[in-house]
Amino acid sequence: MTELTEVPSPFCGMGADDLTIRVDGTTLRVTENGCAVNTPAFEQPLSDTQPRVAGKEVTLQEATEAAAGLLAKAQQPLLAGCATDVNGMRALLALADHTGAILDNMNFNAARRNILAMQDSGWMNTTLAEVKNRCDLLLVVGTDLESFAPRFFERYLWNQQSMFLEDTGKREIIYLGKAPSGSASTAPDGRKAEVHVCADQDLPEVLSVLRALLKGHPVRAESAGGIAVADLQAIADSLQQAAYGVVTWAAGAFDFSQAELAVQTLCEMVKDINERNTRCSGLPLGGREGDMTASQVSGWITGYPPRIRFSRGYPEYDPYLYDAQTLLAESEVDVLLWVSSFDAAKVPPDSDVPCIVIGRSGMTFAQEPEVFIPVGTPGIDHAGHAYRMDNVVAIRLKKLRDSGLPSTAEVVTAIEQAL
Repeated sequence: MTELTEVPSPFCGMGADDLTIRVDGTTLRVTENGCAVNTPAFEQPLSDTQPRVAGKEVTLQEATEAAAGLLAKAQQPLLAGCATDVNGMRALLALADHTGAILDNMNFNAARRNILAMQDSGWMNTTLAEVKNRCDLLLVVGTDLESFAPRFFERYLWNQQSMFLEDTGKREIIYLGKAPSGSASTAPDGRKAEVHVCADQDLPEVLSVLRALLKGHPVRAESAGGIAVADLQAIADSLQQAAYGVVTWAAGAFDFSQAELAVQTLCEMVKDINERNTRCSGLPLGGREGDMTASQVSGWITGYPPRIRFSRGYPEYDPYLYDAQTLLAESEVDVLLWVSSFDAAKVPPDSDVPCIVIGRSGMTFAQEPEVFIPVGTPGIDHAGHAYRMDNVVAIRLKKLRDSGLPSTAEVVTAIEQAL
C-alpha cells in the first residue's frame, strides 16, 4: 500500500492537482481533497480487463484485428466519443485520416454553442489563475457552478492568498438564472451569494435586458424573465464598478433553442464592460470527458474543432452535418468506433450499426458491441496530458497503479497498423 500526494485529476475540468490517493494493488481511495466528481471517478473498481469479440474473451491482438476488419469493410466509418488524453486523440485523428472517417466528440453539441459565438464575433476570456488572483466579482450565468466543479470556490475564490487582492473573502458572487445547489459560494464571513432565478428559456431575454442596461439604453419593462429590472440594473452597476469582473457559464447547461445567441450576448456584454474604465472577462466552463483536449489536439492537427470528415482526403468541418447522433439515426454511417476512457457510464448511443468500443473497464451495455477493448484511464493507469477548462494548461497526468491495461493511443495505433 502506498499513498501518493499532489495527484492531478483529469475528471473535474479544473485540473485539481492536490489530491492524496491511497493505492492498494489496483484499488484506489481518495483520502484528501476529493469531491463529488473526482472521488467516484478515481475510486471506480477495476473489473473487466480482457478484450471481447462478439461477447467472447480474446487477446488484445485478436480484438484489434477484428476492429480493423470492421473498419476496412466500412464505406463510411464514424469515430465518436473521443474521450481520451492528448496521445489518444492524436491516434484517433490519424486513424480517421487513414480510414476516411467522420470524427465527433461526445460533448460537441454543448461546445458548439461556444464555438459558433466565438467564430462569429470573438470573445474575451480569462484563465483560472487570473480568477484566483484578480477577480473581485463573479457572475455565474445559467449554471450550478458548484455541481459542475465542486471545489471551484475553495480553490479559486476563497483562497487565502492572492497576488492582487488584499482580502479574497470580500469577493462578490452573483448567480443569475440557476440557484446554487450547496453553500460553497458562501463567503468565509458568512455572506451568501446573491441569487436571481429564472427559467432556462428566459435567459436570452434576461441577458438582452442586462446588456441594454450596461450600455445605458432605456428599458421600459419592469421585469424580464421574472427578474425585476431594478435587480438587473444593480447587477449591471456591480459589473461596471468591479475592478476585475468575471462572467462564467457552462454551455452544456444552456439546453434551449438558439443557445449560441445567449452565449454571444454574454460575450458581447463582456466587451461592452471593457469599453469603460474597468475590466471584465468570460470563463466558459468545460473540460469534462476530455472535450477540451479533443478540441485542442484537433485544432493543432486539422485547424478545426472535432466534428470533421476525412473521406475526401482532407479534413472538412461542419458543426451540424457531422453530428454522430444524427448520422447514426439516419443510417449515414456503417460502423461506429466509440472511445470513452474516463467514464464507464458514457457508453455509445443505441444504433443498428456494428460497434467497436474502446472504453474504461466496467462498462455495461444494453447490447454487446462487436468488439470491446478495455483501456487504461489517463491519470490512473498510465501517464499522459489533458487540458483543463481554460485551455491554457496541459495537466501532466500520473500513472497511479499497474493494471495491465493498454492506453487508448496504443490500441488505436494497433488498429491502424492492422489495417
